[in-house]
Amino acid sequence: MNKEIVISELKLKAVRSSGAGGQNVNKVSSKVVLTFDLNSSLGLTEEEKEYLKERIAIRLTQDFILMLNCDEDRSQLKNKEIVIKRFLTILTNGLKKPKIRKETRIPKSVKEKRIKEKKNIGLIKQSRRKPEI
Repeated sequence: MNKEIVISELKLKAVRSSGAGGQNVNKVSSKVVLTFDLNSSLGLTEEEKEYLKERIAIRLTQDFILMLNCDEDRSQLKNKEIVIKRFLTILTNGLKKPKIRKETRIPKSVKEKRIKEKKNIGLIKQSRRKPEI
């Protein structure tokens, strides 16, 4: 993944924030909407695109477009930085290959110790019984 090319392909749009907030919300477009077209990206290889389509399928539209919003801050610039960071973490986490789990064997000494402890507990319980007459 080439980050510079991917970031240059982003489409950022400033929109008015929704909800309560008084004058500032009504007159300033501080909310930032990021859109990224996965299919037409030049910064990703075909293998990476296919892998991302599987891994982040929930976040993509039917046309394989990733859309992210940010209206956490009153500043448009800070919202832009936040949404770009969020986008990059989604891509990098989506491209990480999970580690393959290697099955481990239980050592012979551990098995023997467990059986020895079971027999020991059995002997203790046997000694508590009433003697047979």
